[in-house]
Amino acid sequence: MKRAWDYIRIKLLRHKQHIVIIAILLIFIYLGYEYSFKYSYIIKNPNMMKEIVLSYGNFSVLVFILMQVLQVVVFFIPGEFIQIAGGYIFGAFWGGMISLIGITLGSIIVYLIAKGYGKPLVEKLMLKKEIKFFKKILDAGSKKIVVLMFYLIPGIPKDALAYICGVSNISFKDFCIYSTLGRIPGIFISAYFGGKIYSKDVRSLITIGVIMSFLFLIGILKGNVIIKNIIKKKKIY
Repeated sequence: MKRAWDYIRIKLLRHKQHIVIIAILLIFIYLGYEYSFKYSYIIKNPNMMKEIVLSYGNFSVLVFILMQVLQVVVFFIPGEFIQIAGGYIFGAFWGGMISLIGITLGSIIVYLIAKGYGKPLVEKLMLKKEIKFFKKILDAGSKKIVVLMFYLIPGIPKDALAYICGVSNISFKDFCIYSTLGRIPGIFISAYFGGKIYSKDVRSLITIGVIMSFLFLIGILKGNVIIKNIIKKKKIY
């Protein structure tokens, strides 16, 4: 019996990193299910979300940061709604800053999970054609520029990309810098939009809404083509 327990203990110690990563990922997936499916109506309702977040008092900022982290790790939760809610709850500037902190932390967690557990995990979370496409683009030119452009252009699944970066050879430092820089405009535009919802500035809401919709549509339809053309014109290899 002792030998059996010793064998199990050795195996657990040998694979403790993988076990911890799997446990963390399962927790995030569970929380993502709870909040994405059961409470999706709250995520899409800024008034209700504001009431819930502010009910935590001094911990409201921390709660919102955790929501953003969860949104990135479990990437099927709509991030734009939460970013807009951030501006609605905390104002355009602070809502943007708090969202940026949470999203950056979430991206770091995703990168480290993918880096630690490797390609088998990523293949279980994403379609093979998505993995193949992202890796092809990443390998086509400077990974710094590619990551920056992917995160900058609206309409591209940014959070899923973090998993791909984790199994690529882009460094942790470069991923953090360029993914964050690419996210900043979109985050603050969403937060600004949320702030205008709170102030009921209808004219600004319509203007920003039209611009955001237009950019999002371009990103969905032409985002990949734009990135390929930038790489080709700059001849980055």
